Amino acid sequence: MPVLYGIAAATASFLLAALLAGVLRAPALALALVDRRRRRPVPLSGGVAVALVTALVAWAGDWTGVVPLGSAAGRLLLGASAVGVLGLAADLWRLRRRWVVAGTAVAAACVVPYGGAGPVAGVLAVGWITLVASAFRGLDHADGVAGTVGVVTAFGVAACAAAELRDGLTVALLALAAALTGLLLHNWHPARIALGACGALFAGFLLAGGAVLTREGYAPASGAAVLFALSAPVCLDVALVLLSRKLAGRPPLRGGPDHLAHRVRRLGLTPQGAAVVVGGASCGAVIVAVLVHTGRLGGTAVWWVAGGAVAALAGLLRVRVYGPRRGAGAAEVPGQVPGRPRVRPQAEGPVSGRPQARVRRPRTESQLPPEAIGAPRGASSRGSIFPVRQARRTEEAQVSAPLRVRNG
Repeated sequence: MPVLYGIAAATASFLLAALLAGVLRAPALALALVDRRRRRPVPLSGGVAVALVTALVAWAGDWTGVVPLGSAAGRLLLGASAVGVLGLAADLWRLRRRWVVAGTAVAAACVVPYGGAGPVAGVLAVGWITLVASAFRGLDHADGVAGTVGVVTAFGVAACAAAELRDGLTVALLALAAALTGLLLHNWHPARIALGACGALFAGFLLAGGAVLTREGYAPASGAAVLFALSAPVCLDVALVLLSRKLAGRPPLRGGPDHLAHRVRRLGLTPQGAAVVVGGASCGAVIVAVLVHTGRLGGTAVWWVAGGAVAALAGLLRVRVYGPRRGAGAAEVPGQVPGRPRVRPQAEGPVSGRPQARVRRPRTESQLPPEAIGAPRGASSRGSIFPVRQARRTEEAQVSAPLRVRNG
């Protein structure tokens, strides 16, 4: 019965999320609930559809008694819903990031199981859930990337939860994966709707919290390895953003086109290709995590995922994503060769790439001083007194010469 309900829940989540996302698009445009960082305003109501559908399907199984959620999974779903409401408030009223992070940390502290690994590991788990939920928001800057990574990760965490016989958590994660797949019908490039902070925080919190619950009772070292492999693209995106902004001298919280999908696009891939590449990398890391969790591979296999992430980090840091700073010197002006002075072009325009020399026009007699003109031969002194135009030497030579008349 849980298997049949899981299939039915996934199908219902896919159809409901696709339908509800299309319905909520018009109200989001009317309320100006849009993302203006893209080339065109994109509604941010997709996360509301994903959160509502996932919570509805998961609680329906618990209310009917077919697949009970349990206390731990129930608290996790309530915490994810609270974080989703906080994200919706951030989309509507532009809340400061510190308040969103603080609220996410409080919700994570209420769902982490402290009895399995102790208080120290519990505090670390709270920090990790907060980090993943907040960083998952950065993947929503590109079309289809957050949805693709979320679908792959949700299936991986659901497989780990099924191996631990957590049926309620498995159904909730399958519903999340199906809802994100339905959203991708609208979020694929060119995106007509986006997750927003509501959907990104909800999905990231539910995925990170579900992974922590599945690793309850395991050794902290192996648990950390599996958690890293399940969220490798998210960790890589955070490392890229923080390290590149540190090297460029930019504030760490200042936005910019420096995320993982942006750098992959700079390599020449299309928006669809960038989503496929990031999703493929996430799929490989998630498969390793599931195999390590189920005991099919040893814990050392995670080092391959870590090595690939470090190699990708070193390579993508070389991709130039920042433009010239404002107010920079001549070396940073576009089109200016560093080390050369900036040449102001002449009004006549350059010739062969060099500034054209200014042509000196002959000065007229009205512009010449009287001393330069002088008095002509045979002129009386009255010529220098009265302002009468005096004859010049050329004129005298033409008058004194005999006139030659044609035709006789």
